[in-house]
Amino acid sequence: MSGGGIRQRQSAEERREQILVAARPLFAERGYFGTPTVEIAKMAGLSHGYMFRLIGTKEALFIELVRDCFAQIESTFREAARTVKARSAARRLQAISLSYAEVLARRELLLIQLQAAAACTEPAIRAAVRDGFASVIELLRELSGADDAAIQQVMAVGMLSNFIAAMDAEDLDEPWARTLVGKLVFKPAR
Repeated sequence: MSGGGIRQRQSAEERREQILVAARPLFAERGYFGTPTVEIAKMAGLSHGYMFRLIGTKEALFIELVRDCFAQIESTFREAARTVKARSAARRLQAISLSYAEVLARRELLLIQLQAAAACTEPAIRAAVRDGFASVIELLRELSGADDAAIQQVMAVGMLSNFIAAMDAEDLDEPWARTLVGKLVFKPAR
């Protein structure tokens, strides 16, 4: 080995994390269907065969990233809920939902959400996305005490905000963009 250094072997768990780190930006940019696993393995510095021994399938890897995406959203909401002082359900929900701007500011996280929706033609991915939405909705209900209509409104604005952030519409000074963005609560933090 050049440089005289001793290379330590990584555990399987460390290698799995290496694969996730390599796969995240590729899946975010190209989606489930457009990302070749050979490229993920190359980015992770692993052989293609060894990568599959660690992760199973491309679908399993993508689902793991989708689940992680929803877990990060939930973590953001939980953290926001810790600081909410409002007592009314509506104000608690609004305060918690404002933290979604933090999610929108993390481009890869935003794009993984959109790519997951696009890959819902695959039953296992669709199930993971459904589970993620169910978990987020139940968490919002638990943290805020808000009713179904209020939570649905927050989710709808959040989904619209995903598209606005993905196309950077909030940066455009054009009539259609101003109409779309309006006074949305979840403007991405810049």
